[in-house]
Amino acid sequence: MPTTGGGAYSSAVANADGERPAQPAEARPIPGRRKPQARAGANPTLRQRELGIRLRELRNAVGLTVEEVGQEMLCSPTKISRLETGSRRASLRDVRDLCAIYGVRELEPELAALARLGREPGWWSQYDEPVLSPYIGLEQEAVAISAYSMYFVPALLQTSDYARATMRAIERKMDPAVLDQRVEARLRRQELLDQQTPPRYRALLDESVLRRQVGGAAVMRAQFEKILKSATEEKATVQVIPFEVGAHGSTDSNFVLLEFGDSSPQGPVVFVEGLFSNRYQERKVEIDRYREALEYLRDAALSPRDSISLIAELAISASSS
Repeated sequence: MPTTGGGAYSSAVANADGERPAQPAEARPIPGRRKPQARAGANPTLRQRELGIRLRELRNAVGLTVEEVGQEMLCSPTKISRLETGSRRASLRDVRDLCAIYGVRELEPELAALARLGREPGWWSQYDEPVLSPYIGLEQEAVAISAYSMYFVPALLQTSDYARATMRAIERKMDPAVLDQRVEARLRRQELLDQQTPPRYRALLDESVLRRQVGGAAVMRAQFEKILKSATEEKATVQVIPFEVGAHGSTDSNFVLLEFGDSSPQGPVVFVEGLFSNRYQERKVEIDRYREALEYLRDAALSPRDSISLIAELAISASSS
């Protein structure tokens, strides 16, 4: 799933901008103790975000704005917002102080456990992919992934040579050792599709993705073969949006919709990769709009069978080049 640069998160949650909840505080019961979601080895990105959701609920329950909480904690409102969206890791001191402000000291051990798990390193932290760290953590837990691309084959379907060629083209000054690490990390992400219970994965590709010669004919031939293998083994559903449909349903050149299980505290997320920074869209209105775009793109695309036939033809053509 792209760049997150410094992590340009879009506002993902209601009331995170400091507006007071419409309902008065005394009418809102303080969220109580829940069955703990935290567990040994749990995904740190999801635990960090789960903690943020809990902290936002507690703040809303007592009717405080992020500005007011920031004043109590002698910090900026931005810090409070970033804690609540999971874009900043909470320290144990943050948890202690916020529990005191919200009058829920009895929840401190439970929330502190989430904070500890949120600060543990994920496997991806060993690679030089800091701008994708939040995204990879979300990707690892998704039960359904829908990717659209206009320029490159999505990361979960790339060969190592194709990945290397795209990374080198985007960032020509990248140190060779860093490039090797990022290619390795990308291939490791693909192990998701080999799991016993993999996420449902759909890739919608503009035809330009297939026509663009990345790395030369041999690289493209191997890339086509990998897409065909993934589709044949039912690891991925691939559809191509042909040139002849003309204008289609997305103005973004790429995006990924990540969806999570019913028991997960994490709601759907749309990830949009940019050259310098990435966007994480999470508000309902944003998710609904991207779902609508996916429907339009699927309607415009060739069927999975016809898409595979086209890719097979291109693979044969690349072989004869």
